[in-house]
Amino acid sequence: MMKPAFFISLLFCVSSVLSQNLVRFEIRSLPNPQPAEAAIFMAGSFNRWNPQDEKFRFRQDDKGNYFIDLQLSPGQYEFKITRGGWDKVECKKDGTGIDNRVLKVETDNTVELLVEAWRDSFGETPKLTSTAGKNVHVIDTAFRINQLNRNRRIWIYLPDGYNSSKIRYPVLYLHDGQNVFDITTSYAGEWGVDECIDTMRQKCIVVAIDNGGDKRLNEYCPYDFTLQGFGGSSTSNKGEGDLYVDFLATTLKPYIDKQYRTLKNKSNTFIAGSSMGGLISMYAALKYPKVFGGAGVFSPAFWVGPKIFDDIKARGKKVMAKIYFYAGKQESESMVQDMLKAFEGMALVSKSKMTTVIRDDGKHNEPTWRNEFPLFYNWIVK
Repeated sequence: MMKPAFFISLLFCVSSVLSQNLVRFEIRSLPNPQPAEAAIFMAGSFNRWNPQDEKFRFRQDDKGNYFIDLQLSPGQYEFKITRGGWDKVECKKDGTGIDNRVLKVETDNTVELLVEAWRDSFGETPKLTSTAGKNVHVIDTAFRINQLNRNRRIWIYLPDGYNSSKIRYPVLYLHDGQNVFDITTSYAGEWGVDECIDTMRQKCIVVAIDNGGDKRLNEYCPYDFTLQGFGGSSTSNKGEGDLYVDFLATTLKPYIDKQYRTLKNKSNTFIAGSSMGGLISMYAALKYPKVFGGAGVFSPAFWVGPKIFDDIKARGKKVMAKIYFYAGKQESESMVQDMLKAFEGMALVSKSKMTTVIRDDGKHNEPTWRNEFPLFYNWIVK
């Protein structure tokens, strides 16, 4: 995997610049030979894993040494060094990939870096083989979202025996469809949902909706929001999550129910996602309590849309659903606190069946959510 989920970047982008620390990164060793005056960049959870972000380009001092100074809020970050592309990312001396570098920021600091080799010096990167199973196919590469005036690829998983039986199945709707079934379409690793359900006694249909790329944050947040960026800058963003949820409940679900043998009632209709997908899944359960009878709220990005707590208080009473809250201690303390705040807020007003799961080793990435998915699935469908 060349680059992990960029979802975690929001965790730090929205932090207040008042609490930022100065971190200097110094490259002390580079591969030999090294292209003269080569452009070198940092790509990580602080810039959505952009491998050629000029704001994160190393500078050179009078002696030709590479360095960069960043203002970073307290927290844990992951990153890699590149020469402007994922085909030119750092790697081990033998050409094999390296794990993401991990940095925990607590105070001002200087970080020394050693780069062993560059991936492009070992020839063409091998092409990945699709991991989508035989039960997965694409419904439409350009399914119309009238509510947002956009098109989107929609995937579907049909259980073994679907075509030779008359059985009707529950339906699980998942966000970030690129990462649900197939490593070749993922930008962060895939969840292996099809392989998981293949092994389960209780089967269901899975509908995965690709995210909107640069519109992902807007579509997965139902409220207008502001992001704090590099150097103290900020940008105002239009929340489109309300319209996105309308699409799921009033356009996509009716289409799926018409075209496939589904159990249409709310007790057999679930929705789930991670990070921003966790936020919008919680909102969907609140806005459409008669449609969605279960929600998987993985590592929810409630800090982007804190008004979700107001909606929990105002709308939670009407929700009678199964809600699976998950967070990992390796994400951040605020992540766990926000998740528990949402759970406690729901518990005050709703009689929903809920559970909270906190993993000591849980990180904000696809491998972690992939490991958690079978546990969530067994809990939500039983």
